Amino acid sequence: MKVLVTGGAGYIGSVTATALEAAGHTPVILDSLLSGPEAFVAGRIFYRGDIADRELLTRIVADHPDLDCTIHMAARVIVGESVALPYVYYRDNVAKSLELFDQLTVLGKPRVVFSSSASVYAAVEGFEVFEDSPTLPISPYARTKLMMELVLEDLAAGTDLRALVLRYFNPIGADPELRHGIYVREPSHVLGQLVMAAQGQRDAFQITGTDYPTRDGTGLRDYVHVWDLALAHVRAVEAFDTVLERAAAPSTIINLGTGDGVTVRELVAAVEQVLGKPVPVREAPRRDGDALGAFANVDKARELLGWSARSTLRDGVDSAFRWAAKRQEILGYP
Repeated sequence: MKVLVTGGAGYIGSVTATALEAAGHTPVILDSLLSGPEAFVAGRIFYRGDIADRELLTRIVADHPDLDCTIHMAARVIVGESVALPYVYYRDNVAKSLELFDQLTVLGKPRVVFSSSASVYAAVEGFEVFEDSPTLPISPYARTKLMMELVLEDLAAGTDLRALVLRYFNPIGADPELRHGIYVREPSHVLGQLVMAAQGQRDAFQITGTDYPTRDGTGLRDYVHVWDLALAHVRAVEAFDTVLERAAAPSTIINLGTGDGVTVRELVAAVEQVLGKPVPVREAPRRDGDALGAFANVDKARELLGWSARSTLRDGVDSAFRWAAKRQEILGYP
């Protein structure tokens, strides 16, 4: 099948495109290249442009009338930036996505797999969150994700659009053959910062917040290998109609994680085990928009998608460091 992947030049988007190809499908990439590198779309069907450009979407569908589904990954995703630039985040993540969804429906391409985020969840006792757990997004970025979940629920109820909403937990690593991975020079996420500190690109890794109510006082996350996430998208597009039939709804939400929580200190320890040496660390207060964290209950993904994460935390950490050693060859910078 052919699958439109918005944001297909991004980190998760490019790896997902690779997983689609490995499964015998054809990704059609739509990306503005605002952040994703052009190297990640080399050799693929690629349209450079905005997801809200209705004329471009019409041309893409005319060129590829056999498109079966859209995976919508294009979004701004940096929490701290969203605090400083809320208008930009609401414009790009909400207003433009509305245009995309409406035009896809007009064009008769109503199947949408949407990239959401575990950051929509409220802190809960025990840290395990189910799809119906309370939500309380605390950054503009996270609020844009929850808004679009609600939009998709309403559109699916009132129009022909159908939606699978995938709530990602924390992706790490690269694709197995090290063709795609984290591309930003100074990643804002925890493992990216750890890689930089371990490689001497930063003087130390900063643990932001040591007073959380976790087992060691640091934030807790569910780190899922990006290749496992990509394979979940393959299952989502292949079984799209069946999943919604089993859910008995025109849209549904599915957690994508490992089902296990890891604290920041435990992640540091895992990195040190992989490297065989200590990583310099310093402690700092929490930042605006930082969340306590949670880990996924993944029963629904197993039941509806037939998917579960296969890679270990160590696999993800090892993959991240191997990609860091490789990416200058791919992207031209360390």
